[in-house]
Amino acid sequence: MKSAVEQLSTYKSVHLNPKNINTHFIGVPMIIWSAFLMLGTLRFAWLDYQVSAAMILTVVVLGYYMALHLRLALGLVLFILPVLYTSELVVHTSHPFYIAISIFIIGWVIQFVGHKYEKAKPAFMDDLNQLLIGPFFLMAELYFIFGWEKELAAEITPIAREKRRALENKRRSL
Repeated sequence: MKSAVEQLSTYKSVHLNPKNINTHFIGVPMIIWSAFLMLGTLRFAWLDYQVSAAMILTVVVLGYYMALHLRLALGLVLFILPVLYTSELVVHTSHPFYIAISIFIIGWVIQFVGHKYEKAKPAFMDDLNQLLIGPFFLMAELYFIFGWEKELAAEITPIAREKRRALENKRRSL
């Protein structure tokens, strides 16, 4: 498994423009919430409980984040549990899948607008694992805004800039 520094610097290499990052603070939560809502429609009984695919994803993803960086994962717990809770409330309304698809599409449109500012393709186009890193990256950015995890910010930013230079040089040579 790649380290948090490797994952974050790769993701940040195509998220250096503040306008792009700001669009991600809107688009990524929309995508996550809608994905949880879609997965919430997939339900099965386990013992005496109704379990959704979203609940299972929550456990798996939070475990992955905890393995990457415990302090960032704690922030993600505070984000993901309300996402799971509210999506579970909406899953029992009429047409939850249509609601989810609509929000999912809007979230992705916002993401791609951000990447127009960045002039770089989304990170997941080269590595699907980067889809999981989006929320992790945004939590890191939030921590950095509050002045937390300064050492992590100082470590990933120069690596991200170097990776970005390499991407731009590769693009120019094509």
